[in-house]
Amino acid sequence: MFIAYDTKNKTQYAKLCTTKRNGTQTTKTYQNLGKVLDKQQGIYQNKQRGIFTYNLKTNTYNNPPPQYVPPPKKHKKQPLILDFGDTYFLDTFIKTNNNLHTPIQAIEYGNPDTLNAMIAYYTLSNMANCHAQDWYEGNYARILYPKANLTSQRISDFLATIGEEQNQRKFFQKYIKLLEQTGIDTSNILIDDSGLPNNIHFPLSAIRNHKGEIKNEARLIYVTQQNTGLPIYFRYCPGNVIDASTLIRCLAELKEQGINTKFSILDARYYTDENIKELFANKISFLTRLRENRVLYKELVLEHLGVLERRENLVEYNGRYVYLKCVSCELVGHRAYAYVGLDVERRSLEMQNTFRRAKDQKLDVGQVYDVIAGQGVFVLVSSRRIALDKVLPLYYTRQQIEQVFDIGKNYADLLPLRVASEEAFRGHLFLTFVVTVVFKLLQDALRGSAVSPLSLFFVLRNQKCKVYDTRVITQEVFKKANDCYRLFGMKCPVSISRE
Repeated sequence: MFIAYDTKNKTQYAKLCTTKRNGTQTTKTYQNLGKVLDKQQGIYQNKQRGIFTYNLKTNTYNNPPPQYVPPPKKHKKQPLILDFGDTYFLDTFIKTNNNLHTPIQAIEYGNPDTLNAMIAYYTLSNMANCHAQDWYEGNYARILYPKANLTSQRISDFLATIGEEQNQRKFFQKYIKLLEQTGIDTSNILIDDSGLPNNIHFPLSAIRNHKGEIKNEARLIYVTQQNTGLPIYFRYCPGNVIDASTLIRCLAELKEQGINTKFSILDARYYTDENIKELFANKISFLTRLRENRVLYKELVLEHLGVLERRENLVEYNGRYVYLKCVSCELVGHRAYAYVGLDVERRSLEMQNTFRRAKDQKLDVGQVYDVIAGQGVFVLVSSRRIALDKVLPLYYTRQQIEQVFDIGKNYADLLPLRVASEEAFRGHLFLTFVVTVVFKLLQDALRGSAVSPLSLFFVLRNQKCKVYDTRVITQEVFKKANDCYRLFGMKCPVSISRE
C-alpha cells in the first residue's frame, strides 16, 4: 500500500493505492484522498472528510494539528480596509487592565491565535460559529491573530479541546489566583443555576418540568462573588437533576480548586436538610429563604406574624419599607436565626390583585381572607445573626448572579446552543464563561458613565484601519471613539507593525 500523486491544473492530488497479487496477476485498487495541502505532514482535503490527516503506517485518519492553517482561496481577495477599534480595544483591555490574559494563556490549545480570535468573536458578535471566518476576514483580528483557523470544522475541534477537564483546571488555577491577588474575597459566594434549552441528543440534555413548563435542557450552575458579582466558577449537569442535589458537589469542587467557602447566599431551591447539615458540618455560614411548604415556615409565621407590625421591626431597603423580626430557631439540630418579614408594598399589590380576581374565581369572604393572610410574608434563615438593617441588602445581592446569567445569555453568545456534541458543548460553556468575565469587568469599569459595553463596541467598530504589506494604518479617531478610549486611559496608535 502506498500513496500516489497526480498534478492537475497546477494542483496536486493524492490517492491511496493498494496492490494485491493473485498468482501471476497483480490488481491495483485506488482510494481518493483528495487535494494535497501539506505533503510532508500528510494533510489532505476532500468533500467527504473536509481537511484531515492520513497516516500510511497506521492506516488512520485524524484531524490536522491545531496550528495548521489552510491557505486562503486563490480567487478570494482579502479586504484591505478592516473593522479595527473594537478588537484593538478588547485585546488591550484584557492584556493591560485586568491581566486576564494570564489565565487565558494557561488554556492549552495548539493554536493560541485561534483561542484569542474566538474569544473576540464571542465577545463582539452574536452570530453562529459558521460565520466566524467571514467576521475574521473583515476584522483587525485577521492581523492581530494571523494564524487563527476559524473554519467551521476546526471550531468544533477547538471547542472539544478547550472543553477538556485538564484545560479548565489549568485556567481556574490561574484565574482564582488572579482574583485573590486583586483583593477579591472568593470565600463569600452566591450560587444559582439556570436552564439552557437544548434539543441536542447527549447525556447532558434531559427533560425538565419547571413550574408546569416542560423543556429539554441542560443546567448551568454559576458561582459568583457576593459583593462584586464577578463569576468565579461554573458547573453543568443534566436538566433533570434536582437543583438541591448540586450544592454539595459544587462546594466540594470549589474546595478542590482552592476556594474555602465561608459564607454562601443560596436560592430557596437549595434548602434541604441534607444541604443544611453539610453546610454546618463544613462550617460554612449561609443565608437563604425558607419555602412556604416547610413546617418551620408555618410555625414561625403563625407565632410571629400577629406581632410583626411594630415600630422596632420596621426597616427600609432600597426605598421600600419592610417589617422584619429576628428570632432564634433550630435547623437540623443546630442553632440558627430566622427573619420573619412582611413586605408592605408587595402585600398591598397582591391583595389588590386578589380582590380583582375574587369575583371571577367565585371566592367567598373566608376564602379571600385565607389567601391574603400570607401575602407579602417571607422568612429568611441564617446560620449567623445579622443586623436587621443589613439582612435584606445582603440577601438581595443574589440579583447580581441573575445579571451574570443575563450577560451570558444575551451578550456572551451562551444561547442558542449551536453545538453538535457533548465535547463541544463543554468547550462552548467554558468559552462563554471567559467572555462573561470580560463583559462583567467591562460593565463594572463603565459604571457611572453613559456608555454600555455594547454601545462601546458598536462605536469602536466604526473606526477602521488600512492594511499594507508591513504596517497597519489606523484611520482618524472620531470623537465618540476617542471618548471610549479615554475612559480607559487608552490611546489609539497611528500605525502598527505587521512583523
